[in-house]
Amino acid sequence: MSEKAKENCRIVSQTCIGKDIYSMWLQTDKIAQNARPGQFLSLYTRDGSKLLPRPISICEIDKENSRIRLVYRVTGKDTGTEAFSRLHANVPVETLGPLGNGFPLEEARGKKVFLMGGGIGIPPMLETAKQLDAEKTMILGYRDELFLNEEFKAYGDVYVATEDGSAGTKGNVMDAIRENALDAEVIFACGPAPMLRAIKSYAEEKGIPCWISMEERMACGIGACLACVCKSKDVDSHSHVHNKRVCKDGPVFLSTEVEL
Repeated sequence: MSEKAKENCRIVSQTCIGKDIYSMWLQTDKIAQNARPGQFLSLYTRDGSKLLPRPISICEIDKENSRIRLVYRVTGKDTGTEAFSRLHANVPVETLGPLGNGFPLEEARGKKVFLMGGGIGIPPMLETAKQLDAEKTMILGYRDELFLNEEFKAYGDVYVATEDGSAGTKGNVMDAIRENALDAEVIFACGPAPMLRAIKSYAEEKGIPCWISMEERMACGIGACLACVCKSKDVDSHSHVHNKRVCKDGPVFLSTEVEL
């Protein structure tokens, strides 16, 4: 696991790239150098009433310039994400990271891989696509409005599914696989639980190794508070029950290790 650090990062730029979707580049000293695809950062708000940081997945890593890109959704008023969306260039943001285990890129090297993202689970798949040395097919699921999909095209074939049928396949990512007769040897996925449940079932049926990044609501980000536990096949050494802590043991798990 990468060495984490707490830094006062500086916002380089921030833009709105879709309805309630924001793209923020952060200047870091150490975090970008240690970060890997599938990990996340915990950002502290400047509001003293909100003590816990907000976890946000890493979208892109620019080691050369020591920068990290975060793409996140504003989830409502008076939330950490809403506060972050109002920040601008040169504002400092206290940040802890990189956190979590990331995707095991070596397990998919040279193979035929599905990179599957749904909603705000799409951003972490972009750096995964950039770094993974494999034959990549990206399958991205949206409610309606698209974001980031054009950026994925530099790394392989991109298939889109929308719930309202406004772009690509009408339906979800599994519908896009069926409609386009796609196949793979390995799957990396991130998204909401119903999507991951369907992907896990499909992977088991086809005998495909599958790693999923869980989007549970994380609070402390370091495994202490147990707010983000998920059911697992194994007994957790910390809580001594069939749980894994998404922030500490994950967020990426082999799909057969967890129950959804």
